[in-house]
Amino acid sequence: MPAAKGKGAAPMAITMGDASGVGPEIVLRQYAAGQIVDDVVVYGDAEILEAGARLLGVDVSISAIRDPGTAAAGRLNVVDLAALSTADFTPGRLNAKAGSAAREYVRRATADALSGTVAGVVTMPMNKEATQRSTPGFVGHTEFIAELCGEPDVAMMLTTKDVAVAHVSAHVSLAEAIRRVTPSRVATVIRLTDEAVSRLRSAPRIAVCGLNPHAGENGLLGREDAEIIAPVIAAERARGLDVSGPYPADTVFYQAIRNDRFDAIVCMYHDQGHAPMKLVGFESAVNVTIGLPIVRTSVDHGTAFDIAWQGTAFTGSLQAALDLAWTLSAGSP
Repeated sequence: MPAAKGKGAAPMAITMGDASGVGPEIVLRQYAAGQIVDDVVVYGDAEILEAGARLLGVDVSISAIRDPGTAAAGRLNVVDLAALSTADFTPGRLNAKAGSAAREYVRRATADALSGTVAGVVTMPMNKEATQRSTPGFVGHTEFIAELCGEPDVAMMLTTKDVAVAHVSAHVSLAEAIRRVTPSRVATVIRLTDEAVSRLRSAPRIAVCGLNPHAGENGLLGREDAEIIAPVIAAERARGLDVSGPYPADTVFYQAIRNDRFDAIVCMYHDQGHAPMKLVGFESAVNVTIGLPIVRTSVDHGTAFDIAWQGTAFTGSLQAALDLAWTLSAGSP
């Protein structure tokens, strides 16, 4: 069980996510199991959580509050946005109203993190399709929080106990991902990765993936690796970072995890990093947005409508996300 915050310290925020998905269910089950204590406030809808507790048959005392500073000990404190009612509770079904509400939970929690009212934000999953029905331009948590913070240069990073993986691009098409492999963007993500991982372990060893198969195979399979990525790595190494590559993506994860050769990997696009990380750490990986002025972590899974509110969704990812958020909010190791 995590330790409670120190006296006078700000609590950690959890946004409950889409009400139709597993997010609020996992929050309730973790609280009922004693894994969430008084150092946490939930941003969401108290009425939905109360209905969900009844559905799950768990005994959870919920306190609806307006401000984290009024949280009561011994209860699940919910900064209640009152965006949904019991009539809007549709377990496992796409619900545009729930998607819109989930976005507002994130907006309010991010604002409170920026003001220092909460120590950071841990996000439970949103359903992009549900949210896009009210906000057609919505892409995802990472992009939305970056916009709220006024920080265009951020990156998505997944972490496990073995390795951290950052992405040059995330929620874009593969064609657009290739266009985004530019010297300035690759350099930015390498630096953000070094800064973030340095808060978890000293002097991180960073590997950089190539864009093309076999990292271009000396130009036979593409020139981007030699002409764009390699010069950036050399420049960042000259600045004092322990960074090397570009390496073929099909072997670098083995080198990092099995041979303990690297602490972090910079990948060029979403699936290059996500596919192996979901294989090795689906229930334990944590999503971190690096480059923000606030701490933001997330569970590394989706809304899982197919199993939502059935009491079967694994809960360990939330604990891992909370633990990492507290570590990051404390600063360097």
